[in-house]
Amino acid sequence: MQKIMAHFNICFPALIISIVFDLLDCNLQKYFKFGLSKLKLHIMIKKIGILLLVTAAVNAQDTVTINLGDTIESKSLDKGQFESYSNPFYGTIVKESNQYDKAEREEYKSFKMNFDGKQIPQSLDEFIIVEAENPISQGNTGTCWCFSTTSFYESEIHRITGKTINLSELYPVYFEYIEKARGYVESRGKTHLGEGSETNAVQRMMEMHGIVPFSAYEGKPSEQPFYNHEKMFSEIETYLNNCKKTNFWDEDAILSNIKSILNHYMGVPPSKFRYNGRTYTPKSFMRYVTKLKPNDYVDFMSLMQKPYWSQEEYKVPDNWWRSEEYYNVPLEDFMFAIKNSIENGYSISIGGDVSESGYSSTHDVAMVPSYDIPSQFIDENARQFRFSNGTTTDDHAIHLIGYKIDDNGDWWFLIKDSGSGAQNGNFPGYYFYHEDFVKLKMMTFTIHKDAVKETLDKF
Repeated sequence: MQKIMAHFNICFPALIISIVFDLLDCNLQKYFKFGLSKLKLHIMIKKIGILLLVTAAVNAQDTVTINLGDTIESKSLDKGQFESYSNPFYGTIVKESNQYDKAEREEYKSFKMNFDGKQIPQSLDEFIIVEAENPISQGNTGTCWCFSTTSFYESEIHRITGKTINLSELYPVYFEYIEKARGYVESRGKTHLGEGSETNAVQRMMEMHGIVPFSAYEGKPSEQPFYNHEKMFSEIETYLNNCKKTNFWDEDAILSNIKSILNHYMGVPPSKFRYNGRTYTPKSFMRYVTKLKPNDYVDFMSLMQKPYWSQEEYKVPDNWWRSEEYYNVPLEDFMFAIKNSIENGYSISIGGDVSESGYSSTHDVAMVPSYDIPSQFIDENARQFRFSNGTTTDDHAIHLIGYKIDDNGDWWFLIKDSGSGAQNGNFPGYYFYHEDFVKLKMMTFTIHKDAVKETLDKF
């Protein structure tokens, strides 16, 4: 008789092997004809019973001892316990990494122009200024193209009607995002996808969707201190890139999802709103209140890479819809149009490169230092050379609202700027641009056609 001891110590392999040998000892052929001997069968049944009993006991006991005939086998069972996690070397990695991150490093410095002794404007009062609203910040967004051009259209409203109207900068941005998504779908993901655009995008959105006052659409939660499109654009970009990756091009479904993202971060733009006691749609407001006519505005550039006196494409990523409406003129005519327009009371939405050694937010000034290129050598070749080799880029758009001519006969332009850098100087929201900087680094501008009639007559 097999005996199960008080100490449960199990030896499953020995027990199982014993059963297997018993089966092999049997004459299977006889088994099928005459059956197993009663003794053999009795012994096998006992062994199988012991196996089942021990299996049931194993979870509750420390050891099991099994007596099988002439042998006794005993084995201790493994036990577990709770311990606090310990990895001292990982703690060393974290500690020393944090010390490295907090360590003082050499301050990054960029090579900038020294303005000591330079005759630069000292006050806004030195300028003849076109009527314009006060500067506001575009926050953490890539929407300078709309802030500058909306400011431009506010000045145009005052010039045309005498009214002071604060327009919504974010209303055109909302629809520009939708059109970017549409273009992305139509091109199967080949168009440039970014926050930026060009100044004439506002004109295009006005023609399609009208325009609204700021009071009707702020474009952000009212309690949010600054505009911030970082998360919003990340969601848009991730979603559209995934559509491209999965080859999903259902335009209606995609645009519906893009609107959902925009609505969450910017709010739903109005289809109707009240203004001065009356109800307007965005298009009726543009037509009857602002008197703006989008088709009255034109765009200029000056690049040798395209024939002069022709309308051409401005080939930069933010011209994602590849507008070919730019009047390309020689540099001399480009500068004449700018000076003549501001002298006659027309402001300008202008854009180009502001990442330069002579550009200083603390001094509120933009100049071209002689170590870059002397003034007398700034011409269309120098301009094209820098655009072609990438040292002139399509960085930023601003609103040109005034001018002065100094004692040396040099022109200075008063610039209204929505970028964060413009808030760091003595005149927050403004810069003083020397004419050389405009001549070398400003690439395009938007203007009312009446301001450049003399130039347009040459086409």
